[in-house]
Amino acid sequence: MKISLCVVGRLRTGPEKQLIDDYLTRFDRTGRALSLGPTRVIEVEDRKGGGMAAEAALLRKAIPKEAALVVLDERGRTMSSPDFANRIADFRDSGRSEIAFVIGGADGIDPALRSDADLTLSFGQMVWPHMMARAMLAEQLYRAASILAGSPYHRV
Repeated sequence: MKISLCVVGRLRTGPEKQLIDDYLTRFDRTGRALSLGPTRVIEVEDRKGGGMAAEAALLRKAIPKEAALVVLDERGRTMSSPDFANRIADFRDSGRSEIAFVIGGADGIDPALRSDADLTLSFGQMVWPHMMARAMLAEQLYRAASILAGSPYHRV
């Protein structure tokens, strides 16, 4: 099952990008035996300043057609890491060929796009900078694969 991160904004070279790339590489390596991965990052930018609606239009074009849609939003559901891992496995085991994780811009996700989500996920009530949300998602994907593989990376 392929994993797409469809995100608003471009991440420049630097420590944050290295961290994200490291976790996504770990996920791909661990997930391969579990039929998870590969991952790809699709970055979109609204250069015309059209706001959430314009970002949503760009994101909709980036989201693979048959993908399960997971949006990250502060109004979403909080989950434990094992619950997140199980949800990914549920998507895989139900025959979904891809999951698209969507991270919006500074104003969040357009309500119309959010309403189409199979899952709306929150990393808590605090608002996180875009690059931190992306890094936390990458780490949680690796953690999910580790949990599903029975690896000691995740300790309860």
